[in-house]
Amino acid sequence: MPELPEVEVTRRALLEPLVGSRVVGAATGKALRWPLQCEPASLAGQRVEGLDRRGKYLLLGLQRGLLIIHLGMSGSLRWHAGAAPAPCGPHEHFRLLTDRGELRLHDPRRFGAVIWHAGDAAAHPLLRDLGPEPLQPGFDGLALWRAIHSRRAAIKLLLLDQSVVAGVGNIYACEALFAAAIDPRTAGQRLSRPRCERLAQALRSTLEQAVRAGGSTLRDFCSSDGTPGHFQLQARVYGRAGQPCSQCATPLRHLQQGQRSSYFCPRCQRR
Repeated sequence: MPELPEVEVTRRALLEPLVGSRVVGAATGKALRWPLQCEPASLAGQRVEGLDRRGKYLLLGLQRGLLIIHLGMSGSLRWHAGAAPAPCGPHEHFRLLTDRGELRLHDPRRFGAVIWHAGDAAAHPLLRDLGPEPLQPGFDGLALWRAIHSRRAAIKLLLLDQSVVAGVGNIYACEALFAAAIDPRTAGQRLSRPRCERLAQALRSTLEQAVRAGGSTLRDFCSSDGTPGHFQLQARVYGRAGQPCSQCATPLRHLQQGQRSSYFCPRCQRR
C-alpha cells in the first residue's frame, strides 16, 4: 500500500492544480527512503509540465527533468491551495511550493521517496524493469501468458512481481484471482492462455473499480484532499478469512505467500 489505484486517484486529483503551475520553492524534512538527488532550491522557477503514473510511481514533469514520487507503505500527497497553507505536520517530509498552492508528502513510516531525475524516465533504475501497465490497451491475456508461461512460482507471487505487471499489489491480486476463479497457489506455467485472458480482464476490471471507489484505505492512505478510499468495503475475499464466500458460501481461507497474506475461496478458485 498504496498500490496502482491509490496512485492513480492521487494523479487525477492533482492534475488540475499542479499542471501549468510554476515552482517557487521546495523543502525537505526528515530523511526518506532515498535522497532527493538535488538541492531543493534548484527546482524553483520550473513550470510543471505534466503528471503521469508508471506502476506505483508518480512522475511530476518539470522543464528540466522530473520528480519520481513513491508513496511507500503509508504515504499520501496532500494539496494545500492558496498562498498561506496550514502549518506542516510532524509526518510531512517534502514540500513543493508553487504559485497556486503547496504539495506535501505525508508519510508516517517514511518508506516513500521523492527523487529528482534529469534524464529519460524509462531509463531510471526504479522504472526501467517495470512490466506492462494493466490499464493500458497493450495489456491482455497474451501479454500475461508470455510473462508467466515458463515460471514455476505461484501466480499470486507473480502478480506482485512488478516486472510481470506494473502496479498490482496484494489487495488487488487477491480480488482479481477470485474474479478469475484461479487459486493463488497455482504455478504460472500451469495457466493456459484462456485462463490468462480471464485473469487479465479481471485485473483490469478490479483496478478500474478500485479507482472509481477512490482506492483502498486500510490505515493511512487519503487522496490529495484528505478523502479516504472505499474499495476495501467492496472486497469479496481480501481480509474476509472465515466468512462465507459471496458465490458459494464456503468459508474463505487465508494463507501466507512470500510474507504476504492471501485470501481465497477453496471451492470457487481452482488450480
